Amino acid sequence: MTRNPNLPIAAVSDPIKVALLSDDPLLRTGLSSLLAQLGSIDVVESDRAEVALWDAGVDPSKTLSRLGELRNLPMPVVAVVGDAAHVAPAIAAGARGVVLRDQVGPGIHAALAAVRSGLTVMDTQLASSLVPNQPPREPKGRGELTERERQVVQLLAEGLSNKLIADRLGISDHTAKFHVNGVMMKLGSSTRTEAVVEAVRRGLIRL
Repeated sequence: MTRNPNLPIAAVSDPIKVALLSDDPLLRTGLSSLLAQLGSIDVVESDRAEVALWDAGVDPSKTLSRLGELRNLPMPVVAVVGDAAHVAPAIAAGARGVVLRDQVGPGIHAALAAVRSGLTVMDTQLASSLVPNQPPREPKGRGELTERERQVVQLLAEGLSNKLIADRLGISDHTAKFHVNGVMMKLGSSTRTEAVVEAVRRGLIRL
């Protein structure tokens, strides 16, 4: 969460003055009833509000077209949206907090209080929608085999010892052991047999 240093911090015990902004009378009534149950919240007119609880309604096709309203509001806004796809547009339009409609509950009091104090808040379930999907990473210690390592794993598949691998490739026993260990590490294997099985699975060698 981030805080706007230009906003004053109200005492925690002070009731939060909230304006309910929704064209749907049923939504307004439901939100008003919820806030009344939570306590320490006064539902007031916009000109007296410290925070606005804004809801575009249940029709998702109208949500994006109404987000521009947020830019003109004089107080910080917690936006209620029906779809995670509307989170980023709501933040871009100026919302200081975003909650899903079906997640509105006791936590809304904390969200309103935080936004009144200058923080930007969001449910953790929604935060993931702002993070672009990342391609899966290779587990640590794995990577592409070099041409020499491919030769080594092919010889491992033939059942050769380190000494015989060294003789076949014209390298020292120490170098052969080094390559075998490198192959096992990159293939995530603890034994030579596991390394061969993994190499076959990846299509690196043929038996």
